[in-house]
Amino acid sequence: MAKLASLCTLRGRYPQAMRRYLTARRLAVVSFGPNSQEMITVLNGLASSANIREASARHGEHYDHALRIAKRILGPDHPESASLYHNLGGLEHSRGRFARAEPFARHSVRIRKRALGPAHPDVAADMAALAAILDGLGKYREAGRLYKRALAVFRRAYGPCHYEIAVNLGNLAASQQAQGRTKAAEELYRQALAMNEKVLGAGNPDAALVSNNLGKLLTGLGRPEEAVPLLRSALTVLQGRLAPGHPHLRKVRKNLRRAVKSRQEAA
Repeated sequence: MAKLASLCTLRGRYPQAMRRYLTARRLAVVSFGPNSQEMITVLNGLASSANIREASARHGEHYDHALRIAKRILGPDHPESASLYHNLGGLEHSRGRFARAEPFARHSVRIRKRALGPAHPDVAADMAALAAILDGLGKYREAGRLYKRALAVFRRAYGPCHYEIAVNLGNLAASQQAQGRTKAAEELYRQALAMNEKVLGAGNPDAALVSNNLGKLLTGLGRPEEAVPLLRSALTVLQGRLAPGHPHLRKVRKNLRRAVKSRQEAA
């Protein structure tokens, strides 16, 4: 059940994922007990899926609960604990609390690198998550190095086209945009969008978020006629997947209004 829930999350079907995780939690209690490794996996997935859909810190209690179990039965430096530190960092990141997120993310990298070695894809995922947090803190040089190292690991492990590569191309594009490197950012966004659509299909939330970022960039470059279709498509996708008050929806609506206004003014 937890595997089905994880697949739903990857496909952007967040309400279905949450329902399956809740069922999996009940089954884990009955089959394995409330303080089992299976429960850690379920609580971690439940919190992650809920956080993506609702962008709410109230699900952090699931991470905390899972981390307490992991420390007790696995030890504080087990790779399963690294996953929880990774997600706690992501939770703080989603709230814009980058300084609080950084120690969680760095701890996750240290644990996983020690357990799995520097060339493991899970370590690369931790490095990429840390890089995104460092971007929020304006530490672009270190963030850029981490993104490039992570991309190199993912390409060796998965080949030239993979979900993780698409995500990190988009993140690297945002980093380049923040530094004013708009030409590089546009190229990276387009690569990320094409790869996301190839891997997950058109109309998935990850591709929609890249479309939003690319649309915002194009509006800023004085190309609102290109931006408006991207932003409208992103809004259509996200309205069907995210909670009504989700910050991503507010951002896309704001960017679309700005693009439409710019196009009207240029007409």
